[in-house]
Amino acid sequence: MFRRLLLIPLFLALAACQGPQVQRDFDPARDFSAYRTWSWKEPALQYRPDDPRIKSDLTEQRVREAVAGELDQRGLRPAASGAASNVQVQAWYIVEQRTQQYTTTSGAWGNPWYGYWGGPMFTDTRTIDYQVGTLQIDLYDAGDGKLVWRGSTEQVLRSRAGTPDERAGSIRELVTRVLSQYPPR
Repeated sequence: MFRRLLLIPLFLALAACQGPQVQRDFDPARDFSAYRTWSWKEPALQYRPDDPRIKSDLTEQRVREAVAGELDQRGLRPAASGAASNVQVQAWYIVEQRTQQYTTTSGAWGNPWYGYWGGPMFTDTRTIDYQVGTLQIDLYDAGDGKLVWRGSTEQVLRSRAGTPDERAGSIRELVTRVLSQYPPR
């Protein structure tokens, strides 16, 4: 029984080793080098579900700061107050409940040459429920309003929310991962 319980963290660790995938899509006909300035497309951050436990002004502030910093590193500057921008930015924060099942089998010991011995075979199936947060960032051409670039990544959410600094660091990490694929090459 104890051995089977040790397998659950092993499976979770192996899943974590896969590394977060960044999904992206873009309009290949666009000249991304022409985009120099950006502004927020309001609402700047949208939530799914629209749950007050997820939606917060603090989360929005963290996302806004992280996106502004990453776009600045990629050569996009905020549009001056009252001036038109080349690109409008909008983000989505989506939280989903997911379930995963792990099955382990144990019981018989021995060697195939000398025969198996030991107790009967046992199969144990465990179900783990967890939440996944997805951050999606959309860039729209300000001239025609069309989506020109989209990137997203997801992260398993911890049951313990963490300190404000840990939360800000987690948001920065997600934004950095998503915008690492911008501009498209």
